[in-house]
Amino acid sequence: MSSELLTGSHNLDLNGSFSYDENWYIYEPMGDLDDMNREANSDCSPTVPYNLYHICLAPVSLVILLVLSLLIKRKHLYKNCLDGAPGLLSPVRFLEEEGNKGLTVAVFGILFSSLCVLVLDANPLPFVSSSSSRSREYWKIMALLYYPAFYYPLIACATVRHRIGYFFGCVLSWCHCVVHIWQKVECPESPKIYRYYSLLSSVPIILCLAFLSLWYPLQLVESFRRKGKTDEEVLGNGYYKEYLKNILAKRPPERNKAKPSVFSRFQSYLYSYIYTPQEGFQIPLKLVLSQAMAVIAVYQVALLLLVTFVPNIQIVRSGMTKDVTALLVQFGFIPSENAMGLPGDKELEIAKHYVWALEVCFVSSLVVSCLLTSSMLMRSLVRHRINLRRLYRGAVVDVFHRPRQLQPSQQALVCWMCFTGFQAAFTCLGLLIQQIVFFVCTVAFAFLVVIPLQSGTNMYLFKIAENMWPFWLTLVVSVLAQNLLTHFCFLERGPPPRELTNRRALYIVTYLLFPVNVLVGVLAGVWRVVVSALYNVVHFCQLDVSLLSHGAEAFDPGYRTYCYYLKIEVSQSHPAVRAFCLLLLQSQSTQGPKELQPSDIEEGVMLMKQPASKASHHKQNCARWWLAYTLLNNPSLLPYRKGVLLDGPANGMQTSPVKP
Repeated sequence: MSSELLTGSHNLDLNGSFSYDENWYIYEPMGDLDDMNREANSDCSPTVPYNLYHICLAPVSLVILLVLSLLIKRKHLYKNCLDGAPGLLSPVRFLEEEGNKGLTVAVFGILFSSLCVLVLDANPLPFVSSSSSRSREYWKIMALLYYPAFYYPLIACATVRHRIGYFFGCVLSWCHCVVHIWQKVECPESPKIYRYYSLLSSVPIILCLAFLSLWYPLQLVESFRRKGKTDEEVLGNGYYKEYLKNILAKRPPERNKAKPSVFSRFQSYLYSYIYTPQEGFQIPLKLVLSQAMAVIAVYQVALLLLVTFVPNIQIVRSGMTKDVTALLVQFGFIPSENAMGLPGDKELEIAKHYVWALEVCFVSSLVVSCLLTSSMLMRSLVRHRINLRRLYRGAVVDVFHRPRQLQPSQQALVCWMCFTGFQAAFTCLGLLIQQIVFFVCTVAFAFLVVIPLQSGTNMYLFKIAENMWPFWLTLVVSVLAQNLLTHFCFLERGPPPRELTNRRALYIVTYLLFPVNVLVGVLAGVWRVVVSALYNVVHFCQLDVSLLSHGAEAFDPGYRTYCYYLKIEVSQSHPAVRAFCLLLLQSQSTQGPKELQPSDIEEGVMLMKQPASKASHHKQNCARWWLAYTLLNNPSLLPYRKGVLLDGPANGMQTSPVKP
């Protein structure tokens, strides 16, 4: 009888255990599994193979770099040789506020997405068709250096700010974009991980290349419309002037506001997680780039987790048989109505339902992890703006919690260079850790609470709670009793400050409830561990928040990198300092307009156009008052003023050497 209940040739031995063939698991063909996880056709080869694509474009990119370097002049090394050409071609000016940030984000997005695909590729270098397991890691190291050089011309063509550079940018971006789209249209499926993983992971690359394919032609057309004007003149210094105007603008006095309601406080709390642009302030390029790479990291990690787990768990669910169900019944995971413990159709459906619950838990936890990570990244943008505004006005203690000098150093510059890479890496690790933690939590909640309530079986958690209800009741009553006694007996009633009363009774209650408070403390300790772990997991991707206390912040590499990044960013690209420098350059220029007078620049605040005649004594006094107001509200500008204002008579002072 028992042999008839089991399918296939699986029999019950003398010890009551099941004996199976060696290949009893789901490797046997079952139904339409090929339709669910159909392997991609490995014979698909695009018209332009990946190797040929790199072999053709790599020399072209090298030639373009050499041509563009001829348009750059050297500043220090053998300036008279060949009229200063060729020069060093920099990819992007990271410490400049003016410029197109979308171009930088697009090129870095292409590079980062390529590296994400590279990590899982068996052949990391396109020139190496087959690599052994021993040499594969060395080829990956070479690929980490090859891909930045391969995509270097895409961003260097815009740095030259010349028509030739824009033309080369058009050619390169069109070639890259057409080849990528052509390859994915011809071979959308691939045998790696999941048949559509290669296509989905290339979406950021295609979008960024499409942006470059539109941006470079627009810049080329715009260069012909300028009629001889250089890009330096067109870019101007609008942001720095706008920033200085904004901080010097008169603001209405703040009125005494009533105490905010609960709804308004909740609304302001939600707004703290939503970044909205503010007039007169721009997020630096490095921060914009870091946040963009973090978003791409979220997409790539979430895609990899999704295509790795969901198709495989669907195969397991479709291939679930009574043989596998019998194993689950023997371990007690699935209840059986049969006296012999042999599975039937009902047990098989329960097993499939359990596997489906695992899939739902995984997808739900992945969605929650992505939403939390995105909200934390948005919150980071808000905090970046707050911290930069504080440092711009000299409130160093409000940001670093202790006095620090905003000066470049070796460690600060290294951290500034690593900041974008750290943000992308921390986002990847944070999302992965969140997925693991939330998946375990959702599975525990589903199989210990939801499924037992639905089926009425496996009520282990409820049985434990039922047996321990006197213990939980004692703890709850003791906590309530202490709060009620404190409110009605041990504190005087009336306006604050309130004094202690009934001290003898207070001492007696404290002594008697000591054992109970030990148990309460154990639960509080467990809760502390859970809350601190969840807080650190959720905020792991935020470099602006230290996961350690104020005394141990130096041991947090992410927060330390962020602090040093702020030092370099504020000391090298302070908007007010750059506005003063640009005004000085405009006043000393012999070719540019001369609306700005030297006295206006030395005072640092007269941003509006002045007449050519000498300013009156009244205007000079107003300018001095504005200077004092600016320095009072921006103490960080004092060291810069000492180094720049060497012409004392312009301010009515005696000339004397500047003391350090």
